[in-house]
Amino acid sequence: MKTFTGRVISPGETTAEAVVTHGGLNTLASFQKALQFGDKKATCGDQNNPDLYGKQMAGRALCLPQTIGSTTGGLVLYCACAMKRQPACMLFSEPIDSLAAAGAVLADVWLDDVSMPVIDSLGDEFLSYVQDGMAVTVREGGVVEVG
Repeated sequence: MKTFTGRVISPGETTAEAVVTHGGLNTLASFQKALQFGDKKATCGDQNNPDLYGKQMAGRALCLPQTIGSTTGGLVLYCACAMKRQPACMLFSEPIDSLAAAGAVLADVWLDDVSMPVIDSLGDEFLSYVQDGMAVTVREGGVVEVG
């Protein structure tokens, strides 16, 4: 097991199976099926992301470098949380962008019964180490255990 420490964007603790992308996550393209067509597993619909395309994101530890795409990114994350189709957590190797941070923080503040811990700045070693299917545990203080 390996431990990483990052910055807490949205607090919480969870354990989930990792799903990993080494490219940027286009939130709108990735979550579109979940938000518009009722896909409760939030199967990634972004054909431009070969790491995630066709994989379940809901309930998983989503490990990524950053988000990319349109200005709707924060709203998409908030809506995924409101519909209970969010990842168990989002773990960024790089500093989070303002849009993704906004969605995570708004969901944490406005939604009473939803949790999606978000940690950023975990580093390149984190994204090199974690692989699909690994158990990931998020603890208080931005501590992430992988193994």
